[in-house]
Amino acid sequence: MLVTNYVKRQMWLCICGEQDGFHFPNQSDFSDPNFRNRIPIVLDYAIGNQSYVVVNNSNAYLCNPNNTLCIDNTESGLGGYICRREYGYKGNPYLNPGCTDIDECEDPNLNDCDGNATCTNTPGNFTCSCNDRYSGDGRSDGRGTGCIPDQASQISVIKLSLAQQLKQATNNYAENQIIGHGGYGVVYKGILSNQHVVAIKKFKIMNANQVEQFINELLIVTQVNHRNVVKLLRCCFESKVPELVYEYIPNGTLFKHIHKTLSRLTLEHRLRIAAEAAGALSYLHSAASIPIIHRDVKSTNILLDANYVAKMADFGASRLVPLDQTQVTTLVQGTLDYLDPEYFQTGQLNEKSDVYSFGVVLAEFLTGKRPIGLERSQEERNLENRLYQILEPRVVKEGTLEQLQAIAELVKRCLYVKSKDRPTMKEVAMDLESLRKYRKHPWVNQQSHEESESLLLSDEAPTDLYALSIGPSIGDISGQYSFSSSTTFPFSKSFY
Repeated sequence: MLVTNYVKRQMWLCICGEQDGFHFPNQSDFSDPNFRNRIPIVLDYAIGNQSYVVVNNSNAYLCNPNNTLCIDNTESGLGGYICRREYGYKGNPYLNPGCTDIDECEDPNLNDCDGNATCTNTPGNFTCSCNDRYSGDGRSDGRGTGCIPDQASQISVIKLSLAQQLKQATNNYAENQIIGHGGYGVVYKGILSNQHVVAIKKFKIMNANQVEQFINELLIVTQVNHRNVVKLLRCCFESKVPELVYEYIPNGTLFKHIHKTLSRLTLEHRLRIAAEAAGALSYLHSAASIPIIHRDVKSTNILLDANYVAKMADFGASRLVPLDQTQVTTLVQGTLDYLDPEYFQTGQLNEKSDVYSFGVVLAEFLTGKRPIGLERSQEERNLENRLYQILEPRVVKEGTLEQLQAIAELVKRCLYVKSKDRPTMKEVAMDLESLRKYRKHPWVNQQSHEESESLLLSDEAPTDLYALSIGPSIGDISGQYSFSSSTTFPFSKSFY
């Protein structure tokens, strides 16, 4: 006779089988229908030889009526029936008073309620309800939302989408559907059943920090409504890790159009795209319900739609700024190539940090070169008095003298070391709109290249580079359609 204790339901089970026929682990799943096939049973039992349907409601029926199940004994071929407890109950199904409810809430091992939820016992089961200031299904089994802070769940426009639909939309998350990698997940192109194309951001297996990152992004993107910001369409909490469904932006990143393809963008296109991106950042800083600092402005986080309209993306590193504050102290995050040196040195984040990063993007856009990389020679990395040489030839050909002088001055102002000396994002957007209105008049036809170059140079231009001692990597918070950069290098005070 072998006896074991099924701890989870406090149920004693007794069987008679061959002594050496089975080794019992600490816990065995005796409810497994294949259990009896794993051990030679030498003694089995059943009540009578008739089906319970025949004996039900007769004096021969022996199952206690209180919370028990009567099951025909079909496995042994002997007929009859046996009595079992209903799920969630304990006791003897044959004797009075029958089976009584198990209070799963008394033992945390018997329920899967989230740590921020309250367990309530019900007949044969239990429920989980999130505590104050939290919302969700209350479960911690990974199949639902768990409990997330109300600040991330107060948006009524969010629609839950079936995880299976997203799985099908991405062909089971096939590698050839990947359109971007980020520090916290992967972005897939997906085609829904209605043929609508979307971008699906699937987060990685989440620890506490990643959950906070996800909630931060969800909280921010659900507060933003701007034509030049990528729109969140749906959220899915039904899989083990959450997924965000964004509108699909077909023409990819600005980075790709600057560095990875033969750019077809005219100067007018470049100024328009820059003005649109600046307008989106200005909106985040001053027109959103709560000011938002993007904190990771770079060319891989500016997307271009089918009409080459700019769309700001990836708010995973962004921060909300309380209305009564102008800056926040935070751990340094962002991409080194675009990082505000003042923020890096002090940890003080404000809207001017985005201005600096945007200045790097603007210079990158107009020169066709990446931010100053160590792979280039010292002569190439020193931009003093070299504006004419570093501007992309198409920009030089299409721009007017006045335009190019103004653009260079705007880049210079954005890249001032001290944030107080930089313009606001609203001022940057207004300046870019004004630059678009200059009458086209190629200055290259007005005077020789040497004369033109001297006119473009400012006598007040700084003449040195300042280098940041970066030390260990602080991480590249890559975004929705990002291509990470691993280069660490000095930042230029001026591009001319």
